[in-house]
Amino acid sequence: TILGETHEEEDEILPRKDYESLDYDRCINDPYLEVLESMDNKKAQRYEAVKWVMVFAIGICTGLVGLFVDFFVRLFTQLKFRVVQSSVEECTEKGCLALSLLELLGFNLTFVFLASLLVLIQPVAAGSGIPEIKCYLNGVKVPGVVRLRTVVCKAMGVLFSVAGGLFVGKEGPMIHSGAVVGAGLPQFQSISLRKIQFNFPYFRSDRDKRDFVSAGAAAGVAAAFGAPIGGTLFSLEEGSSFWNQGLTWKVLFCSMAATFTLNFFRSGIQFGSWGSFQLPGLLNFGEFKCSESDKKCHLWTAVDLGFFILMGIVGGLLGATFNCLNKRLAKYRMRNVHPKPKLVRVLESLLVSLTTTVVVFVASMVLGECRQMSSSSHSGNDTLSLQDMSEDVNSSIKTFFCPNETYNDMATLFFNPQESAILQLFHQDGTFSPVTLSLFFLLYFLLSCWTYGISVPSGLFVPSLLCGAAFGRLVANLLKSYIGLDHIYSGTFALIGAAAFLGGVVRMTISLTVILIESTNEITYGLPIMITLMVAKWTGDFFNKGIYDIHVNLRGVPLLEWETEVEMDKLRASDIMEPNLTYVYPHTRIQSLVSILRTTVHHAFPVVTENRGNEREFMKGNQLISNNIKFKKSSILTRAGEQRKRSQSMKSYPSSELRNMCDEHIATEEPPEKEDLLQQMLERRYTPYPNLYPDQSPSEEWTMEERFRPLTFHGLILRSQLVTLLVRGVCYSESQSSASQPRLSHAEMSEDYPRYPDIHDLDLTLLNPRMIVDVTPYMNPSPFAVSPNTHVSQVFNLFRTMGLRHLPVVNAVGEIVGIITRHNLTHEFLQARLRQHYQTI
Repeated sequence: TILGETHEEEDEILPRKDYESLDYDRCINDPYLEVLESMDNKKAQRYEAVKWVMVFAIGICTGLVGLFVDFFVRLFTQLKFRVVQSSVEECTEKGCLALSLLELLGFNLTFVFLASLLVLIQPVAAGSGIPEIKCYLNGVKVPGVVRLRTVVCKAMGVLFSVAGGLFVGKEGPMIHSGAVVGAGLPQFQSISLRKIQFNFPYFRSDRDKRDFVSAGAAAGVAAAFGAPIGGTLFSLEEGSSFWNQGLTWKVLFCSMAATFTLNFFRSGIQFGSWGSFQLPGLLNFGEFKCSESDKKCHLWTAVDLGFFILMGIVGGLLGATFNCLNKRLAKYRMRNVHPKPKLVRVLESLLVSLTTTVVVFVASMVLGECRQMSSSSHSGNDTLSLQDMSEDVNSSIKTFFCPNETYNDMATLFFNPQESAILQLFHQDGTFSPVTLSLFFLLYFLLSCWTYGISVPSGLFVPSLLCGAAFGRLVANLLKSYIGLDHIYSGTFALIGAAAFLGGVVRMTISLTVILIESTNEITYGLPIMITLMVAKWTGDFFNKGIYDIHVNLRGVPLLEWETEVEMDKLRASDIMEPNLTYVYPHTRIQSLVSILRTTVHHAFPVVTENRGNEREFMKGNQLISNNIKFKKSSILTRAGEQRKRSQSMKSYPSSELRNMCDEHIATEEPPEKEDLLQQMLERRYTPYPNLYPDQSPSEEWTMEERFRPLTFHGLILRSQLVTLLVRGVCYSESQSSASQPRLSHAEMSEDYPRYPDIHDLDLTLLNPRMIVDVTPYMNPSPFAVSPNTHVSQVFNLFRTMGLRHLPVVNAVGEIVGIITRHNLTHEFLQARLRQHYQTI
């Protein structure tokens, strides 16, 4: 069926890209964290106060970004519709509608072309940005997703794409924009503005940055819908894998700041009454209220719940169909559009704009029906906001080709901003023809499905709401006309239809329920909205995933779900871990460190010591054991000498040139006897351990001793920390003790965050390969670890909830036998290991 998806279809996706993980687990020894070790109660309070100031500033800036987008969208849209409407009215008598169509095409194609150019500058600005932010908060680093250039291209691009008449919304990109503001503002620096830097030592870690991104994403939702509580729940439900009570307060405070900042300026600009707070968000649903003249009308009754459940089922089916079609389009683009020159993406966007404009114009002129205007329009409402909302609804009525006292229902839906069209379906007393609603729904469904995924900034919330509102209004009309249910309120069914379709597409429940309740300011809608969303989600999940999860999977991002399946508990940590380790010693030569860093792509390395004397004794039964030995300097130097052959065999280090240079340098400092001894040590030819080759898989001829050597685990150290130590020359000579090695503070170690130097950019001629680096002050001596017999569900929960990046597997005697990373916990990897498990039973 069109809704069904198989595992074979998942395997047809293009080759997946390797994504970096974010360092949410701290990997520097606590005694050397300068920020924490010197932090008394006053400094701790000051640090916490700075956080509150930052989240408040993030909320204000996000609200200002929303104000900027809304102002220019309204300006460009009103200018376009005013010109086109006057041209249509003139051409009605003269018969020059082709000229009106050309004017509309000129506006739309120009705006869409500008939006596409901005995406060419920053490709990650395309789409809504919610999948990328969801990945970031889940712990995956998507390149360029939170850069200043991204938010500029996103904010400007979305106003052009919305003004260009595409079936996209500006509310979705607000979430991405808020997240970028949250990531960049507390850093006080930007790669796009290199000359502007401040000495701000706080929040120099991925964990702090993740918290601010969560606050920014919530502020984006709050600014878009005027729903601060819904924004907080969105960040919790769809974003962060790690949460705490303190973060909840900060995120809610940030959302409130964004909502009231946008409300303050929009209310003041539009109504001239500063401080009245009448427009809480970019999208306002208005107040749902039956006309006072209609005594039979009720917002909803218990009987209507049955219809709402049926609408939820239909909404789930429609959402699953939408997601399936959009997924096939996305696959087609990945295979046939994206590999081609970037100009092809611009042409695709222009083709979508051309088709949309022609369909909108022809449908409004040909397919619309003239309907009688209603004389009553909420005249009994006393509040200023209700009067303004009613006036906005009435003023957006279009009378193309219709006589006096009538309006064109199709043109009223198509030739208005999407927000105005939603208000028409929610609050317009005049009826829309069932044929018009059906055609509008079908055209909007297909065109919005085609549009989502092209190379322009685009949101999906508002198109889904509008499409679902047309579906709900159609159901209300049918119930009134053919079943005779005169008590129903059409606006309620339009709202429930919008919730059903949007829930079927995005599959959100808690946060979307609260967002819709806050947008309507009607708590009585809580129960029907919640039931509808739950039914829509359950129905859609039977066929496929939500639209954002689908696009995440298409990009090959190793996203971790909330929990694993029950059958995964048949696996243990030893079944999914990576046993072939690349490790470093507590005291390692620079030559060996450079070799490891240049020949691997790992982002963390276990710090271990070996006991080669007992390697034949460490296998007993099916368990790995060894003595928990203490390392000595002499044995570590011997291990460093063993690494030399690996360095030469991989040709990753110009050892011959450096050896000559360093031999001359050391010969002037050390006695000849010592030099001869060191030279003999470095020239020793041990057979490298098989598991020291990162690109070589274990051979079947290897014995268990060769596969797993007894490695006493001491801690973890990150690649960025090792490179920083090499760049800053943190080392000591073998004639000295490790106490003579310079010590770096936490501020110095994190000075280059978040873009640490790369080992391939390091000038190797400045390094002495014989010097030794003591990594023990900078490693994490007590990372989270699990036993080889730990159930996969426990491993998964620990990894996800604590925001880990690497999880060592350590046996009962303190030996590391493997390591678990994000890729070892993805659904595809676990399924493959489970199949292997069944085959070996």
